[in-house]
Amino acid sequence: MPEVWFIRHGESISNANLVTSHPALSPLTPKGEQEALLIPGAFNGRKPDLIITSPYVRAEQTAVPTLNHFAPVRHEIWPVHEFTYLAPKRYAGTTGDQRSPFAQAYWERSDPDEQEGGGGESFRACLNRVHITLARLQQHEADFVAVFTHGLFVRLLLWAGLTNTSNATSTTQRYAHHFIRAVRMPNAAICVVHLAENNLLFSSFQTEHLTI
Repeated sequence: MPEVWFIRHGESISNANLVTSHPALSPLTPKGEQEALLIPGAFNGRKPDLIITSPYVRAEQTAVPTLNHFAPVRHEIWPVHEFTYLAPKRYAGTTGDQRSPFAQAYWERSDPDEQEGGGGESFRACLNRVHITLARLQQHEADFVAVFTHGLFVRLLLWAGLTNTSNATSTTQRYAHHFIRAVRMPNAAICVVHLAENNLLFSSFQTEHLTI
């Protein structure tokens, strides 16, 4: 049964409601950099067999201290990036507060095939990514894996695993939205998941390592 640590990136400029340029390019804030430095301590010297990172800058930056701490260690980039349902153009020169009306309208429409603004990821596409990720991890030869990823993606993964949902409909999208609104994953928090054949066994979000 593989053990997977899903680790959210440290605080980014987007989280801090600062002006962004592109959803994939938001770097960590100084606070986020400090959070990233604390993550290796959560492992208590236990080296992962594999470290996976999202291709988004904030996740890559968060992983660097852990990669350096355990070097040499196997490292792969997987499509575990954030569910970016708003079009990238929405991020050009805007803050989270300025994007909020577009986000609210997106969830209210609850169209699983919508590509908001002509460039956002659809709910159906992200749910498919979630299930592909789970399948790849279940089939992987590594016993202990650390995945540096994103809060919304992790919550959708947990929701899909808990509810055994693979069908993207307007109704399941609304259910998913209720779940992610009710569950908060702090920056640099860790969720430990054991992947059984037909279910997930997971921990609460671990933050004891975040001493700042």
